[in-house]
Amino acid sequence: MKTPNQLLGRCAVGCEGTHGVFPKCDLTCSPCYHSADANKVRIDGDHTVENVKKQMDYLRQVRGPRAHAQLIGGEVSLLSAEDHAQALLAMRAVGREPMSMTHGDFDDEYLRDLVLDEHGKPRFQKVSFAAHFDSLMRGRRGAVRPRSEAELNPFREKFAQMFVDLKRDHGVERYLAHNMTVTPSNVDEVEQVTRDVLKMPYDMMSFQPAAFIGDDRRWREDFGEVTIDAVWERVERGAGHKLPWQATQFGDPRCNRSTVGIRVGGGFAALLDPEEPKDIAARDRFLDHFGGMIFGDIPRRILFVKVVRALAAHPADIVPLVGLARRVLRRAGGLPRVLREARRGEVSFKTFVVHNFMDAAQVDPAWKLMEQGVVATDPLLKETQERLGSCMYAMAHPESGRLVPACVQHSVLDPIENVELRRLLPLPSLRDGAAAQVVARPSGLSPVRQTGPARAT
Repeated sequence: MKTPNQLLGRCAVGCEGTHGVFPKCDLTCSPCYHSADANKVRIDGDHTVENVKKQMDYLRQVRGPRAHAQLIGGEVSLLSAEDHAQALLAMRAVGREPMSMTHGDFDDEYLRDLVLDEHGKPRFQKVSFAAHFDSLMRGRRGAVRPRSEAELNPFREKFAQMFVDLKRDHGVERYLAHNMTVTPSNVDEVEQVTRDVLKMPYDMMSFQPAAFIGDDRRWREDFGEVTIDAVWERVERGAGHKLPWQATQFGDPRCNRSTVGIRVGGGFAALLDPEEPKDIAARDRFLDHFGGMIFGDIPRRILFVKVVRALAAHPADIVPLVGLARRVLRRAGGLPRVLREARRGEVSFKTFVVHNFMDAAQVDPAWKLMEQGVVATDPLLKETQERLGSCMYAMAHPESGRLVPACVQHSVLDPIENVELRRLLPLPSLRDGAAAQVVARPSGLSPVRQTGPARAT
């Protein structure tokens, strides 16, 4: 993976995620990456916050002071707004830029309970959410069994609008990602989903070809029919432009594909053109001289000084980087067009991503061999080991002092972990006279929500 376009280890450590902190979800999807025991673990805010702190503390120790981290498990909005907020604050306290992973089926009241303190003042300057919308999901309010991706567009728009309104009312910035699982049943709708979501205020569009992970009772199709190439081609058709991705790479190209650019009106200008030698030369200069610089969550005056110092140390970088900016503007239609579209609110940065997960049937034996220090001879298992070895998405196990790739966590460790969590956090029992389990306890501005009658354990 030590290729000229590789970003891991040069300007990023990759993404991070939580595990075992709230496995429960209130939708039923096909496929579902949760193990069969995930929904038999109760939501417990104290457990969530305590374990988020432990995992994030360990990640800072071994991976440094800055990274993007996902608050992920089951459905994050089943946490109370206060517990959710405390988990995000714990992540930020150790230099993590947190992103909450959700199905997006919560109301504006919950969002404001999360973002605003008891005095109605923002406790975050910015929030990041990744909302998952696709027709494979069952149980969404108003779309219990969607028959097409287009049927979900009003829900996609409503979710994003909550954050637009939050910015208008309280000045809280946002970063929104749109996630979609892709199987043979909806792959041909990827093009239209891309076209529709591009008109909405999402910053990232992420697509994940389905893999055989988690609860096998929810597997209905041959997921192997959908390849990373097939998904990317449909995304390009929906975007109306080629989306060059070869100029930069996170981890293994068999796992991840992404590109970043500026959307101007209906057009798209990639920040880097892999076929333009001057773009590649500017990329290399940036990685050599700015790659180790932390840009996120830095006060602007300090960031300005850092950039000026770096340019002063490498003044020859100025001309190539200015040239890159000019080429991006030219690809976007020229400065006059960019300014004109900006006045209309039609200029925005967009990121396109495809994450290609691996099947548990390959990950399990490949990981067991890696744990023994054995390189597989079977070609498929060897490929799996190569991909695991270059994973850009890590999860922390401070109790054992190690990091594991996300595919290992979901394929190998989650089923074991959730069995233990059932004992630690059992669901309330009707036999014991327990009331219905409250899964969201907002801080007073919105009504209490619950999943319905408690299930007997």
